[in-house]
Amino acid sequence: MVGTSSDCPATRRPLDIVSLDLPHWPLITDPWFYAVAVPAILLTGLSKSGFASGFGSLAVPMMALTMPVPQAAAIMLPLLAAMDAASLQQLRRHVDWGLIRLLLHWGLVGTVVGWLLFGVLSAAAVSGLTGALTLAFLAQRLLWPPRADRRRAPPWVGRLCGVASGFTSFIAHAGNPPVAAYVLPLRLAPLVFSGTMAVFFTVVNASKWLPYATLGLIDLRNMATALVLMPLAPLGVWIGVRLTHRVSATWFYRLAYTGMGLTGLKLLWDGFR
Repeated sequence: MVGTSSDCPATRRPLDIVSLDLPHWPLITDPWFYAVAVPAILLTGLSKSGFASGFGSLAVPMMALTMPVPQAAAIMLPLLAAMDAASLQQLRRHVDWGLIRLLLHWGLVGTVVGWLLFGVLSAAAVSGLTGALTLAFLAQRLLWPPRADRRRAPPWVGRLCGVASGFTSFIAHAGNPPVAAYVLPLRLAPLVFSGTMAVFFTVVNASKWLPYATLGLIDLRNMATALVLMPLAPLGVWIGVRLTHRVSATWFYRLAYTGMGLTGLKLLWDGFR
């Protein structure tokens, strides 16, 4: 007996991709999204390594050119988790644990504040505030450059920067400038700076998963899109770590401050726009 049409090889879909149903796979297909997402993810990887610190805060604003800020933040979250893992693997032996004890739990307080205020403050307001604080820090550094006999900022400044970092990280993954405002003047060795930031943001980013899920941001479309972009996540970190090993401390901090300056201008522009 001749088989039914469903059994006929001529009518069977190649490689049995019915289960994948690729035409209906819930991916973002807008080419403009990928045009900005690819460089944004690579810049974030560089920032995660500590190289060109501050550039990672541009990722969500760049992606927000093609989608709402909350969706861009949701897509970035699993990518940040992959970058955090890559950063820890390469930098775990270079950490200032005293700074972690000072900053980390205050950073987690900031994520709780961000969760509670999510939807109350607009993304533009958060971007503008973060940008203004970043530029104010850089202006202070330019007008009153550090001296060898100047005392480090008191611990309460670190706690305040930790809360601000956790808050802006939750809202738009823009937590680097506030905490860097406290840590950069300490003039840590580049690898110690990078390792300390890696531990801090690994924990802060891990704390966002449950709140993002309760806000409805963890959905199949966002996670599938993040999965497609995932190979780029460790690539940026790897490039940044290699550059950190090869660039002098002077140029490292020049690039860090440049990154923070450009980030501050972009975030401030987003706030006013």
